[in-house]
Amino acid sequence: MSHNRYYERPSRYSEEEWNARVKLAGMYRIFAYLGWDESIYNHISLRVPGEDDHFLINPFGLHYTEVCASNLVKVDINGKIIGHSDWPINPAGFTFHGAIHQHVADGHCVMHVHTTPTLSVCCLEEGLSYSNFYSAQLYGKVAYHDFEGITVHMDEGKRILDSAGGKPVLLLKNHGPVVIGATLAQAFSLMWLVNRACEVQVSSMAMGPVIEIPAPVLEKCVADSLNFDPKYGAGEDAFAALFRLVEKQDPSFKY
Repeated sequence: MSHNRYYERPSRYSEEEWNARVKLAGMYRIFAYLGWDESIYNHISLRVPGEDDHFLINPFGLHYTEVCASNLVKVDINGKIIGHSDWPINPAGFTFHGAIHQHVADGHCVMHVHTTPTLSVCCLEEGLSYSNFYSAQLYGKVAYHDFEGITVHMDEGKRILDSAGGKPVLLLKNHGPVVIGATLAQAFSLMWLVNRACEVQVSSMAMGPVIEIPAPVLEKCVADSLNFDPKYGAGEDAFAALFRLVEKQDPSFKY
């Protein structure tokens, strides 16, 4: 297969949709590179540009390293597949994704992982500790939802949405984090902060009591964080750098 083939746009896709597919497929490869994948499970969903009620999500049964632009599945707000797909989607993958996409105006991208540090913190009674550089940038942006079991029941989607309360980070207790971004890059930036905050928390708490950061300092950290400021790309530079990295390793995701 020639390298140029990875850059072809199939005629059935608009330019805007194809670009979104390539970026989302690249994000799945980035997750795999970072070790954020979970076998064939977990999800990143992205609204199709210009199609408010259509979304792209990973095919159920493929590892993240097998996801590419052309095999991403397009679904409607209820998780019904639009057009043809050789693969189904995981029902648990769109239960709360659909509710968020439908009711959060800027909820263009939703990510969910089960990394060991993030899931560990979701199992703690006190939840996220605002005691390190990364969690400080998330102060006031985190909500919680009580565990109800595997998220396959559509009615839980509304309760998850209510629990989020307009905040971009939702920690599903005993389960794992969900982040909501206005763009793919912004969602990635949030997930990076969540994962690093939890990694440091798990490590520091294993050594002893942590130093809590005063609220005024936390508020200043949030105000100064470039991860949320569109003027500074809100994570676009970091996403672009890692996209180039996985592209060099294996550009097959662009097909």
